[in-house]
Amino acid sequence: MNCKFLAGFALPAIAAVLVGCSSQTFAPPADHNAADVTFAQDMVPHHRQAVEMSGPVPQHTGDQRVITLAKQIQRAQQPEIDQLTAWLKDWGAPVPSPMGGMDHGQMPGMVDTAGLDQLRDAAYDRKWLQLMIQHHSGAVAMARTELAQGSSVDAKAMAQRIVDTQEAEITTMKSLLGG
Repeated sequence: MNCKFLAGFALPAIAAVLVGCSSQTFAPPADHNAADVTFAQDMVPHHRQAVEMSGPVPQHTGDQRVITLAKQIQRAQQPEIDQLTAWLKDWGAPVPSPMGGMDHGQMPGMVDTAGLDQLRDAAYDRKWLQLMIQHHSGAVAMARTELAQGSSVDAKAMAQRIVDTQEAEITTMKSLLGG
């Protein structure tokens, strides 16, 4: 009976020691750095704006090429927003709120309120393409910074996809503008 009594105390104590050791000694290495967090935190509101800008396009133009491009942007960027948000949560970093909370005018390519108001003009297609070129150029710059400074393999892979996809879309937008 004495052995059972000691085993009842010894096993939990050994388990507690092993758990304590394993969480300190065998902690996984960090898979991201501050540049990765900045990239994700900046790209979330940046992509949100692109999705927002693309949403009303079908109601404002009859040009099927512009409509197709806007839908393509929405399909590509919403899943990236979701992935970036998941990374930030996994990394224990704050996720930007949908309403903002920071001065996005300082972020590369972000369109200010005056620019968005111009989308209500008659030359909607042309203005939308110009603003989206500006917006995509900013995203490409942000992605290039991630490629140069980030450490997360997944975040850098997304950054490369953003560069590749958005540079191709910029080329398409410029051709739709006629130059």
